[in-house]
Amino acid sequence: MKKFTWGHGVVIALLSFMAFILSMLFLFPNGQKNSEMVTDNYYEEELKYQDVIDAKKRADNLQEKPVYNQDKTGIKITFPKDYDNSNTTVKFVLNRTDDQNLDIHKSVQLDASKSFLIPAQVLKLGNYTLRLNWTKDKTDYRMDYDVIWK
Repeated sequence: MKKFTWGHGVVIALLSFMAFILSMLFLFPNGQKNSEMVTDNYYEEELKYQDVIDAKKRADNLQEKPVYNQDKTGIKITFPKDYDNSNTTVKFVLNRTDDQNLDIHKSVQLDASKSFLIPAQVLKLGNYTLRLNWTKDKTDYRMDYDVIWK
């Protein structure tokens, strides 16, 4: 029987390295199923981002801001009681961080209590980013909330 030499070690190292590379090639693309970009037209949205910064700054300067609460019925966004919702349009985007198919985009009307509800039936367990946009007298406002739906 032959002795084990350094040449045998090099061959074993090369074969194990090749097996490792091939396993990476075939196994890891399956784990990349849900890694999607937030938007398909990234460049156009980047050009408009100064408007987003200005809208966030205006929302931060408000005395009373909209708040969100979540319970078993869903996510409720409530505007301040003294908020005049005439000439106001409210939109929200609920972005799912891991699956673009679960995103929710909607324009809503505020009810008599100056709030609206995102029902629990449309939400799946996981992390969301809630982007609340509203326009009051042709002035844009925006607030972002991190939401963990359980």
